Amino acid sequence: MDQRTQSILSIFEQINSIPRCSKHEGNISNWLKEWALFHGLSVKFDSVNNVVITVPPSPGYEKSPTIVIQGHMDMVCEKVESSLHDFSRDSIKSVYDGDWLRADGTTLGADNGIALAMALELARDPGIRHPTLELLFTVDEETSMQGANALTFDFISGQIFLNLDSEEEGVFIVGCAGGVTTSIEMSLECVPIPESYSICMLVAEGMAGGHSGVDIHEKRANANKVLAAAIYKLMDLKDSNIMLMSVDGGKAHNAIPRYSHAILACPVDILPLMESSVAQLENEFSSEYAEREPGLILRLEEVHKDDAYRAIAPNIAKKLVQMLLDLPYGVASMSSAMPDLVETSSNLAVIKTAQDNFTIVTSQRSSDMAKLGGLTDRINSMARLAGARVHNSEGYPSWKPNMSSSLLRKCEDVYESLFGEKPEVEVIHAGLECAVIGSKFAGLDMISFGPTIKNPHSPDERLYIPSVSRTWEFLVALLASFR
Repeated sequence: MDQRTQSILSIFEQINSIPRCSKHEGNISNWLKEWALFHGLSVKFDSVNNVVITVPPSPGYEKSPTIVIQGHMDMVCEKVESSLHDFSRDSIKSVYDGDWLRADGTTLGADNGIALAMALELARDPGIRHPTLELLFTVDEETSMQGANALTFDFISGQIFLNLDSEEEGVFIVGCAGGVTTSIEMSLECVPIPESYSICMLVAEGMAGGHSGVDIHEKRANANKVLAAAIYKLMDLKDSNIMLMSVDGGKAHNAIPRYSHAILACPVDILPLMESSVAQLENEFSSEYAEREPGLILRLEEVHKDDAYRAIAPNIAKKLVQMLLDLPYGVASMSSAMPDLVETSSNLAVIKTAQDNFTIVTSQRSSDMAKLGGLTDRINSMARLAGARVHNSEGYPSWKPNMSSSLLRKCEDVYESLFGEKPEVEVIHAGLECAVIGSKFAGLDMISFGPTIKNPHSPDERLYIPSVSRTWEFLVALLASFR
């Protein structure tokens, strides 16, 4: 590892020592302000904790255009079920694994902490040649893009915009999907459980998970959908009289669920049949997902019975399970203009059972806003037919590619001159803040790039260290070319 990459990763480690789950960015925002002041740089912030640090131009670049370099402060906080990590107070523990950097049982936060680290490395090295830089760090990208939506017209002035939130080195992103998150809620009526019943837990686990946008085309199993199918099969067993008590699974709207579980009440004499049915279902799912989900597990275990336990009324439970089965997951359509691009998709992201309420969160994406609206309407209709209440987020727009962009041409030329190969240019099936910011600031010439990150939004997230070096080399050469 070269010295520059070590320096960038050292800053990244400092960033990862500060808890920064989405909607909890106060500490990292304050740290960035203090960092800027310590290094003698101008800094300003707004009411939601967005931060912009201004770096003066190098000699000879005073008349060059101001460049905005942007990343987001927050991270998706996911961990393996066995992890004791507390995202509200614990530092992310980094593990160096050959050419890869990962965390110890949690998301790494390279999405998008590595962008902050590279931007700060630029700011503290006076030997790097560049125009005036505005280092823009936003909050809450991962859940609602609140930070991007809150930006006011006077917060930044640059007309050239470099977003460092892409996840494959050598690929320039020039467009992205729009998205909407839907929250479905249903009031629960509960009934007593017969004293002779046993209580058991049905668990779907061991799935790969991943980013519900960039990984959706890989047809990975969704633990919530696997569990829903298993519950339906068990409750459909003849004369089983199985009662549903709760269902919980998934942790974030933009992550494919890896783990989901249900609590069931059943007659004691039906347990052997349930166990054999679960074993059969596990074999079926393992066969269906043999190559993509080698770790898939479906299991049933008895749990201690509590006198306070109650079950969901059978008529409501039936509607809930049917709704979970019917709600769409995965790719809905591919782009006709770009055949390898997912156009529209959905994710059955989160299921939560409270004492008297049941909540489902789905996430829809599309590069076609009409199709995004159509898919969201379909989900709303399914929920309302089941008697549920529905709330849709404001969402965010798609970013339409500008293939004649002068910034894109410059990036391609600089990359090819450095590495002797052409970069790829793509539109991504995920949300980027470029879409929101581009809609607020007219005339921005935008592009997104970054080092290689695998399995973002999951505990398998890892950063390819050599790609940090190449991304840095490209970024420095690109900035120097604006003289």
